[in-house]
Amino acid sequence: MPAPGAAWPPPHMAAVYREMRRDAMWYAGDPNRLAALADRRENGVEARQGRRRLGRQQPADFPRKRERRLHVPLPGDIATKSANLLFADMPTITAPTAATNTFLGDALDTMHLHEVLLGAAEQAAAVSGIFLRLTWDKDIVPDRPIPTTVQPDNAIPEYAFGIMRAVTFWRELDGGDTQTVYRHLERHEPGRIEHALYEGTPDNLGRAVPLTEHTDTAGLIGSLGPDGVSVETGIRMLTATYVPNMTPNRLHRSSPYGRSDFAAPIHDQFAALDDVWTSWMRDIRLARARLVVPEGFLTNMGPGQGAAWDDDREVYSGINMPPNEGGGLTLAQFKIRVDEHQRTAEALTRKAVESAGYSAQSFGLQGGGQALTATEVDARDEDSTVTTKKKAGYWKSRLPDFLWAYQLLAVAQFGARITPERPAVEFRLDAAESEQSKATTLELYARAGAVSTATKVKYRSPDMPDEDVDAEVAAILAETGAGAPDPGDTYPM
Repeated sequence: MPAPGAAWPPPHMAAVYREMRRDAMWYAGDPNRLAALADRRENGVEARQGRRRLGRQQPADFPRKRERRLHVPLPGDIATKSANLLFADMPTITAPTAATNTFLGDALDTMHLHEVLLGAAEQAAAVSGIFLRLTWDKDIVPDRPIPTTVQPDNAIPEYAFGIMRAVTFWRELDGGDTQTVYRHLERHEPGRIEHALYEGTPDNLGRAVPLTEHTDTAGLIGSLGPDGVSVETGIRMLTATYVPNMTPNRLHRSSPYGRSDFAAPIHDQFAALDDVWTSWMRDIRLARARLVVPEGFLTNMGPGQGAAWDDDREVYSGINMPPNEGGGLTLAQFKIRVDEHQRTAEALTRKAVESAGYSAQSFGLQGGGQALTATEVDARDEDSTVTTKKKAGYWKSRLPDFLWAYQLLAVAQFGARITPERPAVEFRLDAAESEQSKATTLELYARAGAVSTATKVKYRSPDMPDEDVDAEVAAILAETGAGAPDPGDTYPM
C-alpha cells in the first residue's frame, strides 16, 4: 500500500490519468465540460498570444455574448461501434473437458458475461483499456464469484517484464467535505487482496484509518482475515486482468498501457465538428423570419416601458406616412448554408473515424450514392475489420486467463466440483458478413466442387446444432435428388 501522506494521484500516474480523463470527457459528451474546454481553448494563454501576434487583441471590456455550444456525440459513437464489432455476438468459449465446459456455459449465463464484456469493450475504446476484476460477496451472490470492471484511471498496476504482478484499485468515497477526501484502496496480488481506508485531501492520500470509519468499507470486516485488512484468495493467480484497447501507447511508448481510439489524436476533429454543428444551428436560428417595421407601427407601452410590435393585430390606425415611400413592413430572412455545413461535417466525421482505425462505411458515410456489390461493401469495411481483429487479439489472450481464475476462485471459495482449465476463446468476426456475400462464396466453392452440402449448411448457419445440420442436409439432398441411389446399384445389369 502507498505510504501515508503520499501525493495523490501518484506522480508517475498523473500524466496518464490526465490523458484518460480528457478522453473520458469526450466520451461522456457533457456539454458543460466541453463548453468549458472550448473556452479554455479560445481564451487561454496560447489563444491570447495568438490574437496579439495577429493584431486581433480585443479590449478587456469588449462585450461578448456567450454562445451555447452544441455537441455531436461522435466520440461515443466510435466507442459503441468498437464494442459492437467485437461483442455483438458472444465469442465461443470452450474448455478441454465436458464437465468444465458445462460449468463455464452455466457460469456465463449466470454472471451475465456478455453484457459485462460489451460495456468493458466500449469503455476500453474510449479510455485506452479496462481492468477485469474478480470479487465475491456470499451475502449477495452465495454460490459464485462476481466479475466486475474497473476504470484504468482508478488503478495503479505494477509490472515486471511486461507482465502485471499486482494492481491497486482506488475510489473516492462520499462523506467528506471540500478539504477532506476518503479513499478506499484495494490491492490485488497473487493469493491475496488487501484493503485500506485513507483520510486525506484532494491532492494528498493522508493518513490510514480503520475500515470501520466509513460505512462503505465497514461491511468488509466480516470477510477479512485475522489481520482485519486482507483476505486470502486461495489461488496463485491474480484476481484482476488488464485488457488494453490498442497498443502501443504513442505518448508513453515504453509503458504497458493501451491507447484510446481518440489518441490519434482526433480531439481537434471532435472540437471542429462541434463548431460546424453549432454554426449550422446558428444559421437556422438567424434565418427565422423577422419584420422591420416603421416606428409608427409600434404600440407605446407607457413611460419608461418602450414600445412593442403585435404581429397578430389585424387593423391599425392611420399613420402619417405617404404610401409610396417604401416605409411599410420589410421581411428579413437569411439563407441557411445547408450544403456547406453538411459537406464540412461529413469530411470531419470521415477523417475522425478513419484516424480512429475504422471505415467510413461503418458509420453510414456512403461514397457517391451509387449501388455497391457485396464485394465492394466488404472492401470498404476493410479498415473496421482489421482494427476489430487486432482488438480481438488482446481479448483472446487475456479473457481465457480471467475465466481460468474464475474457475479457480469458484473451487477455492465456493467448493465447485470441477477441474479448472484454461478455456479457448474464438471470436466470430465474420458474423456481420452479408447473406449475398455468403451466397456468392458458396456458389464459387460449389462450382469448383470443393465443398460438401454439410459444409455449406454449416457456413450458412454457424450456430446450428450438428443434428439439425444433418437433418437439413438430408432434406436438401432429398429435394434436389442428389442423394438418390444410382440406378445401376439398385438394378444391376
